[in-house]
Amino acid sequence: MKERIDTTFRALRSRNFRLFLFGQGISLVGTWMQRIALSWLVYKLTGSALLLGVVGFASHIPILAAPLAGVMLDRYSKNRVIIVTQILAMMQAFLLAYLVISGQIQVWHIIVLSLVLGSINAFDIPGRQSFYTQLIDKKEDLPNAIALNSIIFHASQFVGPSVAGILIASFSEGICFLINGLSYIPVIISLVAINVKIEAVKEKAGTFISELKDGYKYIASNPPLKNILLLVAAMSIFGWSYNILFPIFANDILGGGAAVFGFLTSATSVGAIVGAIYAASRKNLNGVGRRAVLFAGIFGAGLVVFAFSKILWLSLISVAVVGIGSMLHNTSAISFYQGMLSEDKRGRSMSFYVLAHRGLMPIGSLFLGMIAASIGAPTALMIGGVFGVFIAAFFAPKFRQL
Repeated sequence: MKERIDTTFRALRSRNFRLFLFGQGISLVGTWMQRIALSWLVYKLTGSALLLGVVGFASHIPILAAPLAGVMLDRYSKNRVIIVTQILAMMQAFLLAYLVISGQIQVWHIIVLSLVLGSINAFDIPGRQSFYTQLIDKKEDLPNAIALNSIIFHASQFVGPSVAGILIASFSEGICFLINGLSYIPVIISLVAINVKIEAVKEKAGTFISELKDGYKYIASNPPLKNILLLVAAMSIFGWSYNILFPIFANDILGGGAAVFGFLTSATSVGAIVGAIYAASRKNLNGVGRRAVLFAGIFGAGLVVFAFSKILWLSLISVAVVGIGSMLHNTSAISFYQGMLSEDKRGRSMSFYVLAHRGLMPIGSLFLGMIAASIGAPTALMIGGVFGVFIAAFFAPKFRQL
């Protein structure tokens, strides 16, 4: 038992990673509170499935510029870049809180501020994901660090939405935005306290464009890297934006309110946490590519069941399965990908992964919003789930031999 616990939490032996995880754990609770409050606020102001999709689109479309950020991450200190992005994100949350609490908030404010946060995340997300190798003392602990971060991410996804649902019902969405702004303070402190070898980051001799092209050619010439990116991209377009329709399911199909909305998101996190613990307990990367495909299929199947469910308990179970599938698909995919990267191209390579995983989500958000507005939210999610199963079946032969 002790050996299993030591294996599951082995990355915590690294001081820098402990500091990073502590700050992220607090900040992510606030982040999830803001996401839930923002979706609920948009639906309350407009009652429009299409505008839910538009806001989701605005939140993610700037991440298409992530490869440009990747060049900077390979040139400069990742730690300093992340500190700057966290400060900017804190300012965005405080401005959003002010507009809501003062009663001045309008939908166009939300769209513009979503674009601002998306632009910040275009640098922050690849920065954090490529920063892992500098946070751990042993390179073989990298997959475990990724899995532990996923546990924290989804634990906060469980806590944040539930708290947000209660605060929205009791006070207003503005309180959630205010708490999120405050939650950035611990993560900024932890990033300042992290000791990394900044002098190891060297200036590049090539031009900005040439370095960007080198990063692209590096991935394109490596079939396993290219295939995992295509799998992740396909799932991002047709599946990962499913939660933008949760307000419709909570309010119109399951007959609940903000609390049920929070419960649906929290149930997703429960499944994801179970999956993350399983991923953290594994000692090596054997079969990780095949698991990325398998759990993409499980994710799609769970989405189909949820789309047809009109019973709360069945909906909660099915979104928990969606959480297991989505978490293990992503954790397996990113572990497979990170394990094959050259260190001098890690920033650019991870920026392309972020582009595939997060940058294509706005297309999915807009796609789902338009279908839901035309033929209903259940049909929209059913289409996304079926496509996820199909994509998993298509890529399975490509990873079976690895």
